[in-house]
Amino acid sequence: MTKGDIHLVAALASVVALSGFGSLAGHQAPTASPGQPAPLQPHPSTQAPPNLVTGEQMERWEKELSNWGRWGKEDQRGTLNLITPQKTLAALRLVKEGISVSLHRFPELEKAIDAGSMNAETKHWMTSIDPATGRVRAAVDAVSFAVHDGTHPHMDALCHYAVQSTRDKPVVFNGFPQNLDQKGCKDDAVDRMGPGYITRGVLIDLPLLKGVEWLDARTPIYVADLEAWEKFARITIGSGDAVFLRTGRWARRARTGPWSAARETAGLHASVLPWLKQRDIALLGGDAVPDVQPSGVEGWPRPIHDILIPIMGTPIVDNGYYEDLAQVAARLRRWEFMVSWTIMRIPGGTASPFMALATF
Repeated sequence: MTKGDIHLVAALASVVALSGFGSLAGHQAPTASPGQPAPLQPHPSTQAPPNLVTGEQMERWEKELSNWGRWGKEDQRGTLNLITPQKTLAALRLVKEGISVSLHRFPELEKAIDAGSMNAETKHWMTSIDPATGRVRAAVDAVSFAVHDGTHPHMDALCHYAVQSTRDKPVVFNGFPQNLDQKGCKDDAVDRMGPGYITRGVLIDLPLLKGVEWLDARTPIYVADLEAWEKFARITIGSGDAVFLRTGRWARRARTGPWSAARETAGLHASVLPWLKQRDIALLGGDAVPDVQPSGVEGWPRPIHDILIPIMGTPIVDNGYYEDLAQVAARLRRWEFMVSWTIMRIPGGTASPFMALATF
């Protein structure tokens, strides 16, 4: 290991932020404070009687949608257990063209409203510098970034969100206490979630379905939208799948510039939660957070995170980059593929960079 590699490991370990695009608590309703913008109003359709989800319903779903104990009382992998050897072998058979596409992009080096503000700046620097001349002496370098930075694709660990109803004594997936210190999580940390996985990936490209470049901010996605996509793409989402939701966040950002996608973005409405449980997916990815923001559920700013991570044990990928994937899938007219990724096993880590490959 070179000196640059050592700096890299140390930098990454030092910025496994205990806050970020989401938060470890993640449970407080948005309130205005001095110098902060006022809470946004949710999309009106989220308040219509057929779609309205209340806090009481969410608390019932904490019990009804639980996967606690399903893979044993000591399990800390959650629905990643659904990626069995048989599931992996089936995914390998999806490779026809041999075309691979990355689902990762490096976080922005320049600060913006959606980047560089997660308690750690994104930096890249050369580490072997002559102090007398300032010249670079060797090709070694280091990087530093917050894993939960708002422009960085990352997979949340199961300790990242605690159960809403356990605010006084926070509990994470499978009943472990949310024990935190300066070194990270004691249980359900990312280093407990396995070395990496290969499974069937499914892209849900809703801008393509609706004939737009991107979904408008605050647009909620309902079960009807997901099932319309399945019909369009001629696929059925099932057990052990890794599902990636494209709302067009990156296309919009490239065209109109950054905005606070942590506060205002299209995404899944809370009413899809029983559907996700029934489909038994292994992983859910969004190109921002996969929750619609604002959520429209009083007291639950991120209900998708709040149920999938600590209740179902389903890891969530925030800020995934699906623009290249969408182009290849549309050209091939095929939205299922083999997806593979490794987990950076950061001791006590709250997330891992999500450097996945989709292979057709």
